[in-house]
Amino acid sequence: MPPTPTRRRSLPLASPARRGLPLVDESREVDRVWRPSYVVWEVTLACDLACHHCGSRAGRARPDELTTAEALDLVDQLAAIGANEVTLIGGEAYLRDDWLQIVARIAHHKMRCGMATGGRGLTLDRVKGARDAGLTAISVSVDGLADQHDAQRGLHGSFASAMAAMDHVRAVGGIRLTANSQINRISLPVLEALFEAIAERGAKAWQVQLTAAMGRAADEPRMFLEPYEVLEVLPRLARLKREGERRGVMLWPGNNVGYFGPFEGVIRGDYATGYRGACGAGRMSLGVEANGDIKGCPSLPSDAYVGGNVRERSLVDIWERSKPLRFTRDHTVQDLKGFCATCYYAHECRGGCHWTSHVLLGDRGDNPFCHHRALELLREGVRERVRRVEAAPGTPFDHGRFEVFREPWPDDERAAIERLHADVEAETCPPPPGP
Repeated sequence: MPPTPTRRRSLPLASPARRGLPLVDESREVDRVWRPSYVVWEVTLACDLACHHCGSRAGRARPDELTTAEALDLVDQLAAIGANEVTLIGGEAYLRDDWLQIVARIAHHKMRCGMATGGRGLTLDRVKGARDAGLTAISVSVDGLADQHDAQRGLHGSFASAMAAMDHVRAVGGIRLTANSQINRISLPVLEALFEAIAERGAKAWQVQLTAAMGRAADEPRMFLEPYEVLEVLPRLARLKREGERRGVMLWPGNNVGYFGPFEGVIRGDYATGYRGACGAGRMSLGVEANGDIKGCPSLPSDAYVGGNVRERSLVDIWERSKPLRFTRDHTVQDLKGFCATCYYAHECRGGCHWTSHVLLGDRGDNPFCHHRALELLREGVRERVRRVEAAPGTPFDHGRFEVFREPWPDDERAAIERLHADVEAETCPPPPGP
């Protein structure tokens, strides 16, 4: 039996928007060259679920969420700065009364508009309204089969609701149906069965992400994986990627899945480069909180990464002149730490997903959830684990602090992992044909 969360879920009230944050005097050429082609917008923190792994601790609306007029003006600013795609999230976007007005305004500007949802209240009528307003894609969050999903959502029947939501999207038509899943100790044992359930429901793509030590997940250390367990995750994803290619389901690895191991070219074969590059926060991506706070990535902790608020500054000024949004534009290998500082791939990767490392260790630049890193340590006969040294305070987008330690690989487990990698490499990474 997989472990199940036991801690009571909190529904904290989010702090008011960050005000009076400074901007530098002038923008640079690099700040004007980069533009956020992809935007993830938390339109409300209100949610009809309170999931145990929710990084934002969603449940209650923020006390100062943008008005309809402010939200529509922000859409105009997103179009002006060059955004191509906007994904609406929450909480649950449909719990905001004007969400279809926001969708319609995004569509008016010819930007693609999608949404991610837990699906509990995604009725047939809501899907029809979204399609008519111009929504082009819906991603339903599914984190296991019924037992595993409901355990993480803390609500019996939530898996059935998610499956019904997927059925509604297919029935209405005109909206691309996808799914997204968290990979953690609860969902990992049923990963292949989960893929099967999603494929049978007609999903065209499946995004997978490792559960990070943020928000409620930071309260449940038994939930997220140990760093060395990526050695099991990546081969299994490579197999599922090949199966998805056969069945018309694109497996799309999230930003904290990877990097640079033998399966990188398999799971990211759809990328132009064939591998995951450096973090795109503040270069290609933008995160918007429901109160108008702006950060380079929607997952990043608010305290350290919000660069300004659109009630006080224009979006373009925040993008170009805010230091918290500039950090990846200025990030170099000299900013890396620990293993990442000495890694062969440092210049390309630059520490991988900064969200994952910051919420774990309290700083960016050293990411233990890396496939290449775990493989290098495997060759030395050691593996990495984490332990909590400081609890999270219990506020939205918060995190505790963990430390990484190493231990010897048990001989039998090491041999099993080495066999798994060899078998999956032979299956999914065939050698090029001879002359």
